[in-house]
Amino acid sequence: MINETSKKSKVNNNDLNKFYSDTLLLPKTNFPLRADAANRETLFQNRCTKDLYKWQMENNPKEMFILHDGPPYANGNLHIGHALNKILKDIVNRYKVLHGYKVNYIPGWDCHGLPIELKALTELKGVDKSSLTPLQIRDVAKKSALEALEIQRKEFISWGIMGDWENPYRTLDKEYEVKQLQVFHNMMKKGYIYRQNKPVYWSPSSRTALAEAELEYRDDHQSKSVYVKLPVINTKLDLPVVLDNLHILIWTTTPWTLPANQAVAVNPNIEYSIVCPNNDTSIAQNNYIIATKRLDALQKILGTELDVKFTFKGQQLIGTTYIHPINEKQCNIIDASHVTEESGTGLVHIAPGHGMEDYEACKKLNIPTFCPVDEFGIFTSEVGESTFEGKLVLTDGTLTVIEHLKKRNSLIKEEIFKHKYPYDWRTKKPIILRATPQWFANVEAIKQRAIKLLENVKMVPKSARHRLEQFTLSRNEWCISRQRYWGVPIPVFYESESDVPLLTDSSVKHVIEIFKKHGSDGWWKLDDQELLAPEYKNNGKIYRKGNDTMDVWFDSGVSWAFILEQTKKKDFKAIADLYLEGSDQHRGWFQSSLLTSVAVNDKVPYSTLITHGFVMDEQGQKMSKSLGNVISPSAVIKGGKNEPAYGVDVLRLWVASSEYANDVNIGKNIMSQVGENIRKYRNTARFMLGNLSNFKYSQLVEYEELDSIDKYMLHEIYHFGKNIKTFYDEYAFNKVVQALNNLTNVLLSAFYFDVVKDRLYADHITSQSRRNVLTVLYHILNIYTISLSPIAPHLAEEIYDNYKNIRHKEYESVFKLGWYDLNEKWSNQPLQREWETLKHLRNEVNQLLEAARKDKVIKSSLEANVKLYVNSSELLNLLQKHDLKSIFITSDAEISSQTIENYSDNNLTYVNEINLSDEICKIIVKRASLFKCPRCWNYNAQMESKLCKRCENVLSIN
Repeated sequence: MINETSKKSKVNNNDLNKFYSDTLLLPKTNFPLRADAANRETLFQNRCTKDLYKWQMENNPKEMFILHDGPPYANGNLHIGHALNKILKDIVNRYKVLHGYKVNYIPGWDCHGLPIELKALTELKGVDKSSLTPLQIRDVAKKSALEALEIQRKEFISWGIMGDWENPYRTLDKEYEVKQLQVFHNMMKKGYIYRQNKPVYWSPSSRTALAEAELEYRDDHQSKSVYVKLPVINTKLDLPVVLDNLHILIWTTTPWTLPANQAVAVNPNIEYSIVCPNNDTSIAQNNYIIATKRLDALQKILGTELDVKFTFKGQQLIGTTYIHPINEKQCNIIDASHVTEESGTGLVHIAPGHGMEDYEACKKLNIPTFCPVDEFGIFTSEVGESTFEGKLVLTDGTLTVIEHLKKRNSLIKEEIFKHKYPYDWRTKKPIILRATPQWFANVEAIKQRAIKLLENVKMVPKSARHRLEQFTLSRNEWCISRQRYWGVPIPVFYESESDVPLLTDSSVKHVIEIFKKHGSDGWWKLDDQELLAPEYKNNGKIYRKGNDTMDVWFDSGVSWAFILEQTKKKDFKAIADLYLEGSDQHRGWFQSSLLTSVAVNDKVPYSTLITHGFVMDEQGQKMSKSLGNVISPSAVIKGGKNEPAYGVDVLRLWVASSEYANDVNIGKNIMSQVGENIRKYRNTARFMLGNLSNFKYSQLVEYEELDSIDKYMLHEIYHFGKNIKTFYDEYAFNKVVQALNNLTNVLLSAFYFDVVKDRLYADHITSQSRRNVLTVLYHILNIYTISLSPIAPHLAEEIYDNYKNIRHKEYESVFKLGWYDLNEKWSNQPLQREWETLKHLRNEVNQLLEAARKDKVIKSSLEANVKLYVNSSELLNLLQKHDLKSIFITSDAEISSQTIENYSDNNLTYVNEINLSDEICKIIVKRASLFKCPRCWNYNAQMESKLCKRCENVLSIN
């Protein structure tokens, strides 16, 4: 009978709870709990990208903000690094739009270059590639570039990147090529362009010269290094005895360059020694000249002790002659300051055709530059030894040279040497240094001025300044010529008989006019006579046009000129407000843009320069297909095998969360956490939207009428808003995310929402208390949504769609609202200090409540009452000002200044003594003594299944 009654009572209570739940003001909203981002985000894409870009250019009141896009290469699929770059740019642009700027963002593409040319030719099936004309090669390369560009364009747009996607700049466009030639022409007239036969980075696999920025260095490259003895013929050394069999000892990691040897260099200030191996028992002992400081190292390497006979300064060796290791001609020892005693023997084999420092050392002495290696990296007939001819220098050529040295008894030691070595960044194969006639830009004449002008550029991070300066200062010249067809030609002609170049003001002007009509194809469409300026057609000389094209870094490096024309920006300190690219661009686009702009305009092309790192996996490893750790942007957005479809905003939040100045990590665990953050943002917005569903702007309560906790939240949201603006202004987007997370998880979800739910749900719809909360929620939601919008525009648009009708003025997009205003009244430091005390007390009470919950004394905090004992009148006054039971979310909270009452020390009572504002406060938590109200669930009802007094009053109001 007892069980049946209990069961019946439970049923009745459930019915009662359901009946009263309909009288509660529970949140109602059409804003869904689940994002379904892959489908829902597309609903907002146009309005926050294409439509917004046009609107802000026509309607925003402030001056133009130019973020100049560094052009990605129109070849291959987009990777996660592209996402990092483009999304960072978009966050900046959206923030500027919200602040009323007309944002100019014209996406660009770098469309020329050998990789595109080779890829296009590889994709041609059943065609004899050797039979193709330059124009045919250019046609297939152009088609390949445009196809890749269109694929990339669509994917960039899908990431919510706002820009002028219908009118990008492309380095293959006729108008762009004309601008490029005009920049080249200006640099030429100022004397910055010249031709020289000197060593350049040469890629045998690509058959073209490379710039420093087109190199990748591998630390595990293995070379065959050799120690070689070279017989001395005549020496100026002042020795007390005559030494037979005197040799200089050299060391090189490039034996294939020995046929091109023109000298051996010493440092005149280094001490050298003549040494003899003490195990040399021959009648005529071998004597070797080495740097004295290399003695110990060479004894270990050669496996024998070396007896020192004489020492002297390197100056005495200069002018000494020796026998060439291959062709047996006589060569000299010369002075070269780059020689050190840190490695090798202290005497350096000099091949000016294969070394930049070698070239400079020989140039001063008029020693000819000799390079018996062709464009394929193969020894030519000039090598002077028939067994070498036709062999690849990096493989068989090296082995053949070593065998030759052995036969001549010149090889002292051979070993494998592991070291850092440059590779072609496209083919991933080793390069060589090879002297060929190339065109150069004189960086030496520009760089000091460029460094001076950089002083006025803001750098993010600050360390980027030193890096860019050092890369710029380390260059003296820039090889701008390339040996390929797919590119902008260097507009030079050569006299057929003398090979003397023709590059004059009028000859280049004429070519520019042709380009205005035909584009760069005109260089190959028209014959040499049509391309020549009139004054050179009948001057008694025959000219042929050159076949070199410009370095792609020159192509993209002059993009500032195109943007300058597009924006009609005349009075400028810098051409663009911002450049933002990866750290590799300190050697690339940042530098090529700087050098060309300073050379032509004496201006830096950017007022702010932001650098980001590379993307690694969760373990910090570089992504590669072989490791299987590659994560593509599309996989994050659309999902994959056993992987969720996170959507665009999660990808964007990952970018914003990163400390992008360093290398950035991505992986399953990281993306899962980022996805969880977006879910929390969504839930937070949903709570506010649900409670504001019937609220109107006209119902906002004046600040002075708000409750203390509501004013405190406005204080917090005021400083949140101030900080967010500061973080955006400093491009510290990860701090924006941290502030959003803290507001979401700590201040709102775990505190304010928790405290005010009872007022929102159980108070009367017209009550002042409830309207106070809704007023604060409105302000929070507005600031929260706008703060989030540059990072997660689709989510922000969806949130805004669900509350724009309650604003005083409705706009089509959250980005048309402008940045939020913050009322100075909201900042209230005394109130903030007061609430820090109350929050501390709340945390202490919560610990006791959790202990009671753990002991199953209570299930919910509403089942408990709290009593506080304080002796300080100041603290008492503070606590009495507030409705503590709502702060603690308990059914009752009393304050007493009396001596603590007796309490039974059992599991129904929980006690703690704390220091609160430097005063003692004792806390007692007990189980509530009254009954649970079936409507609000507070234990304040006088009888079971009856309403509490507050709920009776609410329901009595019509």
